[in-house]
Amino acid sequence: MLADGGEVGRLAHARHAPRTRRVVLLIDVSGSMKPYADALLRFAHVVVRSAPADVEVFTLGTRLTRVSRQLRWRDPERAVLQAGRAVADFAGGTRLGETLRVFLDRWGQRGLARRSTVVLFSDGWERGDASLLGTQTARLRRLAHAVLWVNPHAGRPGYEPVQSGIAAAWPHVDKLLAGHSLATLERLLREISHA
Repeated sequence: MLADGGEVGRLAHARHAPRTRRVVLLIDVSGSMKPYADALLRFAHVVVRSAPADVEVFTLGTRLTRVSRQLRWRDPERAVLQAGRAVADFAGGTRLGETLRVFLDRWGQRGLARRSTVVLFSDGWERGDASLLGTQTARLRRLAHAVLWVNPHAGRPGYEPVQSGIAAAWPHVDKLLAGHSLATLERLLREISHA
């Protein structure tokens, strides 16, 4: 006001800078997902390297393994190799409900999943209790901003989500996307940025 001779000038308002939303990638590395696991870990490496502070990556199988730190290596070969060494249950069984419960109890409730975009990469085959997966997916949906399920089989013509796991989780998922090609992974990146 002093510069304008005491007249009230234009009021300057400070705007909050837009914050990026955290992204959590949950990758099924069971035996049925073995043909896709390497490509999905490489995809996760690219996403982690683009925003290391805002992306967390976990693998699901018979147990939950956090691999965010391993995927922060600059060299993709070394990053995927380190992540593979950290995962003890690679190409084993699938207990999606149990591992999702462990994720929510250990990291999700404490803030990692809150208001985040959570992407679950799995074909939906569940060896454990499918109703537990449905319950835990509902719990995840209450915490997260968006829950996206990426199923490599969803890109096939005539695909129906009839596997026990995906059928139980289906009502609590915002979108079911295909994840079988680079084009579908590019679409997933658009969906993540849109969320």
